[in-house]
Amino acid sequence: MVVLKGIPRILSPELLLALAQMGHGDEIVLADANFPSSGVCRAGPREIRADGHGIPELLEAVLQLFPLDAFVPAPAMLMDLVPEHKKEKLPTPVWDKYQTLLDAAEGKHVNIEKIERFAFYERAKKAFAVVATGEEALYGNLILKKGVISSGQ
Repeated sequence: MVVLKGIPRILSPELLLALAQMGHGDEIVLADANFPSSGVCRAGPREIRADGHGIPELLEAVLQLFPLDAFVPAPAMLMDLVPEHKKEKLPTPVWDKYQTLLDAAEGKHVNIEKIERFAFYERAKKAFAVVATGEEALYGNLILKKGVISSGQ
């Protein structure tokens, strides 16, 4: 637990360090409990454990410190449903929570891209870090692309 003024306590020292070390364009994965975090991290990303925490609560805390990339069409990416789940119209209520949190943090609508499952895994292997959470929502995985902080922030 972090005990500093203005820093959300849900953000561990390890996660804070990763967020601070990331540069413009670097990506971080907030991974649900089913995501193969350890296997993906064998390809290079740093694995950060946040077991017991859901992604919406972590996302809200991260967005207090983390600028989204304003120079790309979609600074946030979701793992898209597999064809079978698309046919079934599997509900993904967590996506609405993410959209609300992203829009509130940025003060405007944030575009979110959906990425095919295996393409998402490949992209995650190139991320700066993967945060393994306890999120139980299906298709809860989210990638964020870091932006820049201007002199006025």
